[in-house]
Amino acid sequence: MIELHPGAAALLLAILTSTCTPPQPSIAFTKIPPAAEGNPFKFVPIEGKVTHAKPGQQIVLYAKSLVWWIQPLANQPFTAIRPDSTWQTSIHPGTDYAALLVEPGYAPALTTRELPKKDGLVLAVAIVPGAGPPLVLSPRKILHFSGYDWEIRRQGSSRGGKPAPYDLSNAWVDSSGFLHLRTSRQADHWAGAEARMTQSLGQGTYRFTVRDVSHLDPSTGLSMFTWDELAADQHHRELGVEVGHWGDPSSKNAQYVVQPSEEPVNVVRFDAPAGPLTYSFHWEAGKVFFKTVRGSVTIAAHEFTSGVPSPGGESVNISVFVFGASPIPPSTGSEVIVEKFEFLP
Repeated sequence: MIELHPGAAALLLAILTSTCTPPQPSIAFTKIPPAAEGNPFKFVPIEGKVTHAKPGQQIVLYAKSLVWWIQPLANQPFTAIRPDSTWQTSIHPGTDYAALLVEPGYAPALTTRELPKKDGLVLAVAIVPGAGPPLVLSPRKILHFSGYDWEIRRQGSSRGGKPAPYDLSNAWVDSSGFLHLRTSRQADHWAGAEARMTQSLGQGTYRFTVRDVSHLDPSTGLSMFTWDELAADQHHRELGVEVGHWGDPSSKNAQYVVQPSEEPVNVVRFDAPAGPLTYSFHWEAGKVFFKTVRGSVTIAAHEFTSGVPSPGGESVNISVFVFGASPIPPSTGSEVIVEKFEFLP
């Protein structure tokens, strides 16, 4: 029997261990976009390289704008790895960027506050700040309306069917305490406005008292809805009332919606007459009841009992926007006055 010196035994064990342990994959960025505020209308190039990746594995990218957003698009969450182990694509800007190396079958979150850790189907994670000096975000615009604080949206959105910008100056509260939201012409585009409550209310009754909106341009819409940025897999817990012709002046001008609106049973359209109206929805477990009234007269009502989301981190939002897919472009700006918002748990 041959006895090894303790040092030689340790060396042999290290050699055997190193030959039995497979090399660990890693990710490196070779082109980092600049740090910038999130912008749904802009794309910036990003590139990188992986080591020890296997066939079938892919890259998942995120850009941070308050939360992490999948890149480059919600319906395009994976970036292929080339034969030379590099990857490249264009994504929306953010303050920070992240890349994940994942196995086939991985289902990434579309939005998240915390990135996944290296575990299971996630083989490697790399995070970098945006290039250049640290980004200094412009101050938030907060309005106090009906007893709640509302943040005015800076980034654009695709609520109107195509990406469209919002403008902070298109939202204000007047001396009577009424909320004003408008669309405005700006150079070569139209901008809208959106107010988001800074707290989550959960299930209960949401009630909006709105001045006459029969003057809205046919391509302009008003939406009063719940929204949870982090619940993309649950259609963002979106349900609400939308007012507008969606570019067709001959159509009914209002609808109750539980997303996804592609399901016919999730949309009920009706005619909202001229004059002030109160729109409401009562949300409880498994159902939501919508109602539109003027005084004691009911204009329309409907109850949904399927596809109704459970509560989570949703906020209530009020948005005035231009319907980007409208065959008729706006002829003038439109303004909506919301006199009061009420919530009853």
